[in-house]
Amino acid sequence: MIKSKVLGWPALKKRLAADRRAGRKIIFTNGVFDILHAGHLKVFEWSARLGDRLVVGINSDASVRRLKGPNRPIVPGAERAFLIAGLEPVSYVTQFSEDTPAKLIEIVRPDVLVKGGDYKKSQIVGREHSKRVVRVPLMKGKSTTGIIEKVVERYGRRRPGL
Repeated sequence: MIKSKVLGWPALKKRLAADRRAGRKIIFTNGVFDILHAGHLKVFEWSARLGDRLVVGINSDASVRRLKGPNRPIVPGAERAFLIAGLEPVSYVTQFSEDTPAKLIEIVRPDVLVKGGDYKKSQIVGREHSKRVVRVPLMKGKSTTGIIEKVVERYGRRRPGL
């Protein structure tokens, strides 16, 4: 069941066409989602309440390295996709290799495009391909970077538990 939610773009396009024919409302959000945390789940739950099918686009490993640096991602793309697909609010997961999800959003054509509240509406890529844009308030103190910094601070280069 989980693997059937992880789709390439052609399969995603077919599923979304069937969903639209059935009158379902399509929601889209995207991100790196490297080291899942409560803030990510909040975005997925919030997004799912806005419609019938939640599509999550995740940056490919190469895209993450270009955006976040050579030490990222921590969790490889296939694993990130599998983990996100296992979350109840998520209908479909797909990866994109570009630095932005613009091409993917053009294909998905969501009814609602969701991003975190740290983005201004004018900064949200793909907004012109969506009927509505929603910004979700962020959970204070929840970020992948914060988790990485905490681990390094606590454990440095020594192995945990030693």
